[in-house]
Amino acid sequence: MNKAASDLIKDTDILIPVPLSRRRLWLRRFNQAAFLADALSAESGVRANPMILSRNRATRSQVGLTLSQRRKNVSGAFGVNKRALETMQGANILLVDDVITTGATVDACAYTLKKAGAARVDVVALARVTDNDLAII
Repeated sequence: MNKAASDLIKDTDILIPVPLSRRRLWLRRFNQAAFLADALSAESGVRANPMILSRNRATRSQVGLTLSQRRKNVSGAFGVNKRALETMQGANILLVDDVITTGATVDACAYTLKKAGAARVDVVALARVTDNDLAII
């Protein structure tokens, strides 16, 4: 991921993983996007902060939903920690996720981060689903 996102990382201030709902995190016991952000941070030297972006409400699984259903499902689901608002002002963010299918989740996250004052939000993911095929980035 560090190599694939090298052009983005050089201008990044903060790495932010896509958050899970508290329930899903409790059931899984880990957030795979946070693990990826931590590994990317170790390789790139850019700090990762999993506490800036949160999932304000649980959403149903996106599996089997259309793009419009996915967008509606995650609309308003994310928020920025009030204590991080100053940090967000003018920051260049690299949003980290494990898999992007339609992009609805990362779009909702990016919208929330921009609304909170981020100057730029780019996205890096380990894999992308294209036409029902999984492409490892």
